Amino acid sequence: MKILDGASLASFIKERQAHQVRGLRQTHNIYPKLAIVRTSEDSRIAAYVRLKKAYGDDILVDVEEHFVLQGRALDLIQTLNADSTVTGIIVQLPLADPAQTNELVNAVAPQKDVDGLGDNAILDPATPLAILWLMAGYNVELKGKKIVIIGQGRLVGAPLTRMLRASGCDVTVATKNTDDLIATVRNGDVIISATGHPGVLTSDMIRPGVTVVDAGVATDKGKLVGDIDPAVRDRHDLTITPEKGGVGPLTVCALFDNVIRAANAQIKN
Repeated sequence: MKILDGASLASFIKERQAHQVRGLRQTHNIYPKLAIVRTSEDSRIAAYVRLKKAYGDDILVDVEEHFVLQGRALDLIQTLNADSTVTGIIVQLPLADPAQTNELVNAVAPQKDVDGLGDNAILDPATPLAILWLMAGYNVELKGKKIVIIGQGRLVGAPLTRMLRASGCDVTVATKNTDDLIATVRNGDVIISATGHPGVLTSDMIRPGVTVVDAGVATDKGKLVGDIDPAVRDRHDLTITPEKGGVGPLTVCALFDNVIRAANAQIKN
């Protein structure tokens, strides 16, 4: 078994980002700032925000959390759009009322949309970007391979499918409700699962020698889990992300890389 350890790659990326931020501050007098708009009281969301704050502290990017009633979120986003000291804005998902997701995500100015989720986004979404970094970091070749993506959510599956197809990759899309899901997934050389349904990817779906990326996040009995059934990890014939430290650490890196890109765009403008 070969482990796709995102945490190891993240440490190198973080060092590079810290150097870039110092350059922005010292050479260009630009102090990157990330504003997080949160409407949900979910403890998992609060944990994600704390993680981003800690990462920002490490590379000298200011991170401001704005915890507001959802009815005030649109006005807040517009205020942040107009604030020249704010480099990037993310709407922390899921919202208290997910029905407003499209409206609020698209309210973020494209040049500040560091999550890359708006219809007119300039930057790539963080998690798909993290998955591509992970593949590149471990020399997993995607061209000429049959790639199966399970899940077509807004954060991962749908944008990753667009990005891979745009680069000429052979991508098959599936969901947990796909007819004959087992046969569809078994055809893949690279399997990326992002459904948020625990255990949806089982061992009988995976041929020997396949690369497996678990980008799903769910809660099972109060514990954060991914899409992969635990029995899959007993195999020794796969290249696979670990239970913890796979895509997640690189997703945070990718988010802050977008903040730095947005800051660099300020210099050009």
